[in-house]
Amino acid sequence: MPIHDQGYRHFGGTREARGRGWLVIATAGLKSALAKRPVVFLLLVAWIPFAYQAIKFYLTTTFGQLQALATTAQTFREFLEGQDTFIFFLTIYIGTGLIANDRRANALQIYLAKPLTRAEYVAGKAAALMAFLMFITFVPGILLLFVQILLAGSFAFVSKNLFLFPAITVYSVLECTLATFGMLALSSMSKSRRFVGIMFAGLILFTKAIQGMFWLLTRSSAASLISPTASLSRVGDTIFRVTPRYDTPMVASLLVVIVLIVLSIVVLERRVRGVEVVA
Repeated sequence: MPIHDQGYRHFGGTREARGRGWLVIATAGLKSALAKRPVVFLLLVAWIPFAYQAIKFYLTTTFGQLQALATTAQTFREFLEGQDTFIFFLTIYIGTGLIANDRRANALQIYLAKPLTRAEYVAGKAAALMAFLMFITFVPGILLLFVQILLAGSFAFVSKNLFLFPAITVYSVLECTLATFGMLALSSMSKSRRFVGIMFAGLILFTKAIQGMFWLLTRSSAASLISPTASLSRVGDTIFRVTPRYDTPMVASLLVVIVLIVLSIVVLERRVRGVEVVA
């Protein structure tokens, strides 16, 4: 029988530029999530508040007697705050298995055995979740501003509230970053996505309950520093220039949010490894 030459041959495929591995992971994560009907359902439901606000904008600009419902900076603050529930459920449904599933299948060794750094792996996972969260916060928030301009037929409102563009952007990025890295850190600590979901929900609800108890005992607004969601709300009130609901210094609340994000990154740095290290 003939013997074919098995010598050296030039690679016939295409070479991807270094540093783009995260994009492959992010794309795979997006496709995997969108293939699940509950995710698509949550995304659609999360846009109902946008439709409600758009209708309200139309009514207030068309009928002068409804000026009591006129658009203000508080309107956009309340809209983004109303999206918290959808962020909570989407983060749990999409984020719990992002790293936990790979740990359960021992896939981290395969990922990190390739020319892929831990930073690229985490960035890809974070980008997948971040994209969904920004889609229900930043995107509708900015679109609402353009809807207001179109329906009002002038730039009067926007010219008086130019800070809303950076406010929506900064608050959305801050909130989504906290949720994303917090969830990824928890997901890296377990092989069970259900347990990760319980931990995430428990931390949110438990800290909120402790905050309420501390406030009842001390009547001090410093209790808001106990809860990540309360600290984020305090920062959001300042960003949107509305009356703060807590007397806690904004810098202190912002520091809590930043520290939580940094701690999450530290946990990811220690837990995302190709070989499990037992201390």
